[in-house]
Amino acid sequence: MPTPRPLLPVLLAWALALSSPAAAADDTGIETARTARQIAPGVRLESYDRLESDRWLRIDELVVDTAGGTGGTGGVRVEYLGGDGPETVAEAAARHRAGPGRRVIGAVNGDFFDVRGSGAPLGPGLRDGRLLHSPASGTASAPAVGFGPDGRGRILRLGLAGSVTLPGGGVRPLAGFNAARPPAKGFAAYTVDWPGAALPDPGGPAVELRNGRVAAGPVRAPARRARPAPGTTLLLARGATATAELAALRPGDAVAVAARPVTGGGPVPWAAVGGREALVVAGVPQDHDGEPNNTAAPRTAVGFSRDGRQVRLVAVDGRQRDSGGLTLTGLGRMMRRLGAYEALNLDGGGSTTLLAGAAGATAPALENTPSDGTPRPVPNGLVLTAPAGSGRLAGYRVEPLGGAGPDFGRVLRGLTRTLTATGHDAALGPAPGAPSWSAAGGGRVDPAGVFHALRPGSATAYARRAGAEGALPLDVLGPPARLRPTRDRIGLAERGESAGFGLVGYDAQGAAAAVEPRDVTLRFDRSRWNVTGDGRGGFTVSARTARATGMLHATVNATGATAELALGVGLEALPVAGLEDAARWTGPGAAAAPGRSGRGLALSVPAPVPAPAASAAPPRPVPLPELARSISLWVAGDGSGARPDVRLADAGGAALTLRGPAADWTGWRRITLPLPPLPERPLTLTGLSASGARGRLVLDGVAAETPPTGPAPAYRTRPDPVVAGAAGVRARPWRFAVGPAGPASARNSDADFVLTGAVERPAFTHRGVRFLPLDTGRATLDGGGLGRMRTLRAALAAAAREPGTGALAVVRQYAPRAVDRKEAALLTRYLGEFRRTTGKRAAVITVGAPRFTAGRSEGVLEVSARRGGRTLFGADAFAAGDWLSVRP
Repeated sequence: MPTPRPLLPVLLAWALALSSPAAAADDTGIETARTARQIAPGVRLESYDRLESDRWLRIDELVVDTAGGTGGTGGVRVEYLGGDGPETVAEAAARHRAGPGRRVIGAVNGDFFDVRGSGAPLGPGLRDGRLLHSPASGTASAPAVGFGPDGRGRILRLGLAGSVTLPGGGVRPLAGFNAARPPAKGFAAYTVDWPGAALPDPGGPAVELRNGRVAAGPVRAPARRARPAPGTTLLLARGATATAELAALRPGDAVAVAARPVTGGGPVPWAAVGGREALVVAGVPQDHDGEPNNTAAPRTAVGFSRDGRQVRLVAVDGRQRDSGGLTLTGLGRMMRRLGAYEALNLDGGGSTTLLAGAAGATAPALENTPSDGTPRPVPNGLVLTAPAGSGRLAGYRVEPLGGAGPDFGRVLRGLTRTLTATGHDAALGPAPGAPSWSAAGGGRVDPAGVFHALRPGSATAYARRAGAEGALPLDVLGPPARLRPTRDRIGLAERGESAGFGLVGYDAQGAAAAVEPRDVTLRFDRSRWNVTGDGRGGFTVSARTARATGMLHATVNATGATAELALGVGLEALPVAGLEDAARWTGPGAAAAPGRSGRGLALSVPAPVPAPAASAAPPRPVPLPELARSISLWVAGDGSGARPDVRLADAGGAALTLRGPAADWTGWRRITLPLPPLPERPLTLTGLSASGARGRLVLDGVAAETPPTGPAPAYRTRPDPVVAGAAGVRARPWRFAVGPAGPASARNSDADFVLTGAVERPAFTHRGVRFLPLDTGRATLDGGGLGRMRTLRAALAAAAREPGTGALAVVRQYAPRAVDRKEAALLTRYLGEFRRTTGKRAAVITVGAPRFTAGRSEGVLEVSARRGGRTLFGADAFAAGDWLSVRP
């Protein structure tokens, strides 16, 4: 066992950590988690969460030192990615030609693009100093990020200097080169470098040029195609003058087209990708308030240090409960806080994508969570390449199978964890070589790389071969006392569909660790279901029949701890709102009307169309089944083209709208609107509306297509040891009570004081326990979470410094809708870290809960006192075992 650290230095380290500038909250929020890994010399990935006053943020950034230069093979290069039509960043990175002796190690999406048209980028693009495409605005310059041959990056404006030399020597300006939108007047040229999906409509005559001469044309409307053939230039003309000159051309005529990039100042970059809004200019964050794009959204940005040597490629997730995205103004402030002297906004929204490699990996992997649920095809981006390295084994990247999350970095005593060792060379490139395994501390590793947890405490697994080594620290917890699946229910829509789940075990202190398939026995109806390990430490369920319900039972082999998971396959339409109460739905343009069967809801859209045009809210929000796949409803249309919309709210109150098709039919028709996978369940129906055209729709029979799993299993746990009788509570040195305020509570002589949950006074210390009342009156995403976490951090720092304080107790009112799950997890994490690093105790006491509960998570006691009742606590902040005893 490792030697225990002296308590005083630990206390001082904890207090200093919480009060240091790096750990302290800044003006905009608190950084709540950070991981970092080196992916190549000069390049690292940093990922972290932030709690802001009105949202959570998830941020990934590639930090690049370009001192090695973009020329030659000696350092990191930032290059133009794509150019072959819209595809995902991962697809483009897999096809990118890094050059001899180089490899791709990371990438982000790039420019805004003509999403409803050609799919081509709207800004300029350069590769190897060569112009690939000009801005959509023709000769006008546009913002871009550029990288020179010496590796320095900068923000600049790029434009087109081009010409068309006609027969007879007349020279005309070239107004567009592979531009997403041809200019209104003048000549535009398109080559094999065209980066869009299909060439834009020329809107006038066109000719094909080969080897400087007209090969075909002119024609009025050439067939649309992906791009001209290699060696061919398609020359378009718009406007009366250019159209007449191009129409006069004949096959064999000599026509020369020249195009080169120009800058607003300074040399032409080696590589460049267009962007849009300036975020930081000369060290000053820019204010975009009032601009149309200044809304909270997923964002991609590029920032540079003052000398251009350090580059930050940043992706901020958005439109998700776990990450609300940033405004342009907020993004600029964040980029400046990260050290950017100048920064530019790239395409965001569903396009935001960031890939990063890992030591020994052969290809980079997706790091962020795109808001569409899957990566969006985009026309271009920026790609990082680095020297491939020698391929000679220099070390191992050792990881638990299933990921680097805390559940996989721990192992319950008596169970196992599968480890992987990926060989890498000195440049962190891939290198072959199977390792030998060993371990120190609380376990052993078998030759197959499986760690066996033998005793609680710290452990380290080693992978070694011929002087190369890699190590992974692991925490061995106590034996599993209980088991829970990561999902209570799994609903499949049809036979052959599959879904995944995991199992999490908890020791007696509530510390959690993933449980792998080899450590459990599963019981289920094998005629109806297939359940297999997914190769990542979890399980995959698939249906063998079209319709069935059932139960899966899991038992931990070592201790017998059990868990159950409800299964179902097939969809059934569960009624959500029959609209018999349509007269009670309120909103502009809404009224009760004859429905398909009984009463329905009429929505009349007037002219001119306002926004929203017509809407109705139910008397109270209508809950949807948690596993619902889609919403269906009957719509009586009048042929007007008005669109029905279903308005929803997720579990945290975030709004979501499902937009129906234009009702260009008459009579009744049933429509089905799929539910997106990302919103946090359960969802509630908050309204119905109609928009888009003047007309009248009648709605009826709102239903949710849902797999028939039945109710989730009920879990019964043993009473926690802190629950004691009157004698056990009185045996403690002193007591306090939790309950309603009033004379009767105040007169109780067996308690030193009564806690009501109200924030009637600041934190106070009593007989070795620091009590911290936390105000739960404001929601997490309304500033409440940020304020509570700041208060908590200050109290933890104070408790760590006080030699006479042995425990901290957080007291709060029951408010499940005010405190979201991420804030609750963060509170538990802070208290757990406080407990582990200082040796002091921690508890969370919730006042006014529907029922009494007592348990623990990460060693932190969690007690909920029933509303209207009185709960008595006995306390001893310096006891050898549990420091609280509780009598409901």
